[in-house]
Amino acid sequence: MEFLAEMLHPAVRTDPDDVERLHALLNRILAHDGYQLVQVDDISGAPVFAAHRIGTGVPGTGKNLIFAADGPKPEIVLRDAVNNDIRVVKNEQFCLVYDRPLPGRGLTWADLTNWWADREGLTGAHPDEIASSLYQRLNRSLGTNDAERIILRAYADRYLRLGPDIPALLPQVYLHYDPYTRAHHAPAAAPLARQRMDFLLLLPQRIRIVIECDGHQHYADPTKQADPRRYADMMAEDRELRLRGYEVYRFGGIELTDTRTNRQQLATFFDRLAERYAT
Repeated sequence: MEFLAEMLHPAVRTDPDDVERLHALLNRILAHDGYQLVQVDDISGAPVFAAHRIGTGVPGTGKNLIFAADGPKPEIVLRDAVNNDIRVVKNEQFCLVYDRPLPGRGLTWADLTNWWADREGLTGAHPDEIASSLYQRLNRSLGTNDAERIILRAYADRYLRLGPDIPALLPQVYLHYDPYTRAHHAPAAAPLARQRMDFLLLLPQRIRIVIECDGHQHYADPTKQADPRRYADMMAEDRELRLRGYEVYRFGGIELTDTRTNRQQLATFFDRLAERYAT
């Protein structure tokens, strides 16, 4: 597969028409084995390809990454509706906006810390100082949610153990966006079911992993009585995400208390997740 991708590389083949014809031919053949070659990058506008398992990942290219929200919802306008370029016009200080192209190989902790260093004027600082500063900002977005903090801490241990080239774990990521609050909607016209994901991992081959922490508010009413409708709505949204190519993993609140057993369970989960999606 790497050899076939190299056959289409702009350093090897410079005629766009040749690339297009060969790309189509290879994909017709590879489809029998469940693979295709997809564009993951470009060099001076010429596409760079890599292997991709058919039926996995989220179609399209990620563009707007708004995460680590720790205050009022950002107000967003379309700066260029044709190109889907957005701009945060209010409450930008309460979220982070990754404003670099999202690489086809996914988003790593190294990518995120390099961006953070430039954003915060830390270029040239010791990598540990940069990483610590970023971690503190991500941690702040979790507020008083100790269950989510257990997940972030467990993944931070992976950074320390495996280094910065593993995928970045992004908390409080906007997936849907409704510009209005619930008060603006008529009672029968509910806003989007889920606007933010608890955590998101962007892996190679357009694999996007959503991790959710389920407290009682996911399946019970404010009095903590079981609420079948609330639970059904959550499951319906999960099905929609999966049909769009996202992978969704849920943890129950009882699994996210700070015990040695739970910490080991999280470490094992992330190890197995990495094994499953190893490229």
